[in-house]
Amino acid sequence: MTREEIVINHLRAHHIPFTLYHHPEGDTIEEARRWWRDDGSVHCKNLFFRNHKGNRHYLVCFPAHLTLDIHHLEATLRASLLRQGLPSCGKLSFASAERMERLLGLLPGSVSPFGLINDSGGEVHLLLDERLRQADALSFHPNDSRGTVVIARTDFERYLTTVRSTHEYIRL
Repeated sequence: MTREEIVINHLRAHHIPFTLYHHPEGDTIEEARRWWRDDGSVHCKNLFFRNHKGNRHYLVCFPAHLTLDIHHLEATLRASLLRQGLPSCGKLSFASAERMERLLGLLPGSVSPFGLINDSGGEVHLLLDERLRQADALSFHPNDSRGTVVIARTDFERYLTTVRSTHEYIRL
């Protein structure tokens, strides 16, 4: 079964509505932007990080038109963890392709929250930019950069309840 088929089957099995469209491969936001439809969704950028010890992993999603300040992310995440009584994340860096494939079953260029389907150990914490909470619909790769899944934000949040990973909204 392809990575896309795993996503589609998971969404259907949980009765989560979505729209899927295909397009040429777009491994970066700049490439993918050429193929996005004006469908009213917020197209998301997804980055996969690890902490300095390599024992904590974070998938970060935010509107694609924004850039991420990693130092701000570290400070925001540190404050969130400390409020929860958890140890600080320390310095963050991009996770390796091997780590991405092991934890999310994904390859670089195809990272999306749908990779959490493969996170059977619940090792990846999803961080969603607070601005996404205001969106009516979101769009992500279906774990393959040759397609786009458009999903209502409320249905996306239902999807998140079907995977073992934790998540939170934070201001990036």
